[in-house]
This record gives sequence, C-alpha cells and structure tokens, in this order.
Amino acid sequence: MGFGHYPLAPSEVLAVLWAALTGTESGQPPMAETVVLAVRLPRVLAAMLVGASLAAAGAAYQTLFRNPLASPAILGVSSGAGFGAALAMLLSGSALAVQGAAFAGGLLAVGAAMLIAGRLGKGSALVMVLAGLVVSALFQALTSALKYVADPLDTLPAIVFWLLGSLGRVGTHDLAWAAPFALAGMLALFLLRWPTQVLEAGDDEARTLGVPVRALRLALIAAATLMTAAAVSISGIVGWVGLLVPHLARLIVGPAYAALLPASLLLGAGYLLLVDNLCRSAFAAELPLGIVTAVLGAPVFVAVLAKARRTWS
Repeated sequence: MGFGHYPLAPSEVLAVLWAALTGTESGQPPMAETVVLAVRLPRVLAAMLVGASLAAAGAAYQTLFRNPLASPAILGVSSGAGFGAALAMLLSGSALAVQGAAFAGGLLAVGAAMLIAGRLGKGSALVMVLAGLVVSALFQALTSALKYVADPLDTLPAIVFWLLGSLGRVGTHDLAWAAPFALAGMLALFLLRWPTQVLEAGDDEARTLGVPVRALRLALIAAATLMTAAAVSISGIVGWVGLLVPHLARLIVGPAYAALLPASLLLGAGYLLLVDNLCRSAFAAELPLGIVTAVLGAPVFVAVLAKARRTWS
C-alpha cells in the first residue's frame, strides 16, 4: 500500500490503518489517509482475491480434467464475462451493471458448455472441454461484433481497456459484492479437497472408493466457475494466473490436491499482488494487468514446463 506515484513509508501506512481500526487520529495528511483507505487498500485486497480465485480455480480444473493445460477459461467463463461486460458498456450501463453483466455472462457461458456436454457426451470430461472451446469461440465472436458496432471514440476504448484487465477502478463496493461469491467458491473447493484428490486416480477408481464422480465434477465446476466469474467481473480478463500458479505450487508442495489447493490460493494472491504493484508503479501510465501477466507468464511457464516435463509425460 506504500507503492505508487504517491509513495508512503511503511510507518505511514501502518499509522493510517491503525487509526482506521481504532477510530483515533493517524497524524498523517488527509491525502495519505485517502490514498491508503479509499484507493490502495481496496485494490490490494482485490488483487489478492482475484489472484487466489483464479489460481484455485486453475488447480481445480487441472485436477478435474487431469490436464496440465487446463485453466479457468477452459469452459468459456472468461469469454462469456467479456461479452457480458461489452454488452453492458454498449448499452451505457453503470459500473455495477458492467460487473453484474460480466458475472452473468461467465455463468451463462459455462452453463451452455455443460448443457452441450450433458446432451452430447453424457457429462464426459473430454466432451465438456470441447464444448467449452466451442462456447468460448462463440462468445469471443459475439464480443468482436459488439466492438465492431461500438462508438470508436467512447465505448470501444472502454471495452478494450476492460478486456485487457485492470484493478485501477476497484472500490470497496466492488469487493463487497464480489468477495462473498469468491469466498463461497473457495470454501466449497476446500471442503471437497479429499474426494477431489481421489478423483485424480481416475473415474473408475474413484467410483470404486465410493466417490460420486458426476456430482463431484458438477460441484467442482460450479465452485470454480463462481470464483472465476466473480474475479473477472471486477478485474477484467486476466490470463495465465490460473494456468501458471498451480504449476508453481505443484513444484513446491507436490501434486496432491489437498496440499496443492491452499498453496495455489496463497501463491495466486501473492503473485497477482506483485504484478499489480508492477503495473501501477513501473511506468508513468498504468499498464493493463492482462498484458503484464501474459508477458511474465509465458517465459515462466516455459521454464516450469522444462522442469516438470518428465512428471507430465
């Protein structure tokens, strides 16, 4: 909370936070109190919430589909959220309407993918992934159509900026409505960590051990989607976090899902917080969060791939 174009010493930040908790005077300038409490504290908490949500969802999807390339976008939630946000902006909706539309669009995309998979593949994991790719492509095309008809001087830049990802406009009210959904999803994944770990052995083995595979798969998808939709609705589309962080956590704690999930939560929160600090402090103009995560994530993922290729094969 001390980083930024208005730098603050750790002692100043702690004084403001302590005064806010105790209701006393901080002894700091009003500008410092405004920057810490109204601007940076919500942004720091949002970065940690979004990073933890995307990383935990990525760990759940990779375990569920037994695919090291699975990520929170695998069932179309990111593309659906992007379409919902773009549609709300095109209709001149408020910031809250944009977030609500993004949340609803993400849930709609995943619901469509699951409906297709249920009709054509009877819940098969492979068919579900393919359905997610189809739905994702569809919503990306719809978003492109909205960008094509948007006002190039006003609405189009807003849509493009949102799609690139940013936490620059996050406030306390954004956290207040997004956090319950994200935390509910995290709690569900945590409570289901042991049967999910059994699922790693395969569907037949899990059924032999008494795990309701179909119900568990649906519960995991619902929880991970809820978290991802809530995160994307306030941050825009932020890639690579859900793909990269679970692999970093796997290198530290091993592949067991019961340990991988909390490690991914912690690493994801810290990773996106560091990246967001870089976005708002490195240059005079703030960098889009999605661009920086991609630039940093691609070479790091290649390094992780080189280190872990034996275990994947």
